[in-house]
Amino acid sequence: MRRTLSRKKLTVSMSNYYIKLGIQPDASQAEIQIAFDRQRNRYDPELVANIDSEIRQVAEQRTAELEHIYQVLVDPQRRQQYDVSIGLAPVEPSASRSQPRRTLSARERWYALTGALVAVLLIGAIWVLTGRDSLPQIATVGEVDRPAPDIALPALGGGEIRLADYQGKVVLVNFWGTWCEPCREEMPALQAAYDQLQDQGFVIIGVNLTDGEQTRGLTESDVRDFLDVYGVTYPIALDMEGSVASDYRVSPIPISFFIDLQGSIRYVRVGELTFDDVKARFGQLKQEATALHK
Repeated sequence: MRRTLSRKKLTVSMSNYYIKLGIQPDASQAEIQIAFDRQRNRYDPELVANIDSEIRQVAEQRTAELEHIYQVLVDPQRRQQYDVSIGLAPVEPSASRSQPRRTLSARERWYALTGALVAVLLIGAIWVLTGRDSLPQIATVGEVDRPAPDIALPALGGGEIRLADYQGKVVLVNFWGTWCEPCREEMPALQAAYDQLQDQGFVIIGVNLTDGEQTRGLTESDVRDFLDVYGVTYPIALDMEGSVASDYRVSPIPISFFIDLQGSIRYVRVGELTFDDVKARFGQLKQEATALHK
């Protein structure tokens, strides 16, 4: 049976374990298990074994984060403590007073000290490896710096989309498919970012894995109807043969590449993007470009 949340007004984190699993804070154990399995399968070792090492590292970081989230939420006591820490549940001081205090043994103090030291070292390693952007939370955005493979694909609705035509802009190349649930979940955020930032030198190229659509019996008309439902207006390129996905070593989806004004891939995101993700990366790349021209 689901827990009933208190009606008391609480301050809740805008990014928490429930949001990352795509579930409600009152989700049952079965719902947590289903959500974890669904997201974990996106980063299956067999799927990421042959992709770019930098992207694989991001996928491995995401897997580690999912494992940690799962371990917290399936343990009722740890879940309760976590809910309290993020403001989803009120602190219950009476519960702590009801338990008699006990002095730690020398061995327990040693384990506690060792555990704290390991935690500090682990956080420090993550801070160094993930670009120091999200201490203490494990980052799911990998920082890279390499030339972006060219894109020259037919556009949905006619014409051609070329990455080279957007030189001097911050470009987000987002690979997606209509069958991909997290792709659908992130589309409103991508459209909102496009609407707000396009006049500031930002563009999104949504690369539809059209070869995958065709294997599912879907047509360009189906893709267009799908996008109309979500009100998508940013450019959509059709990867008819999967050649561009191969050049970018795409697996799994959604996966997004942030390309700077000089045409280099600077950030890679495996998984859903939020509006804040896009706005933050755009701001960083624009700020760097401004600094270079001073």
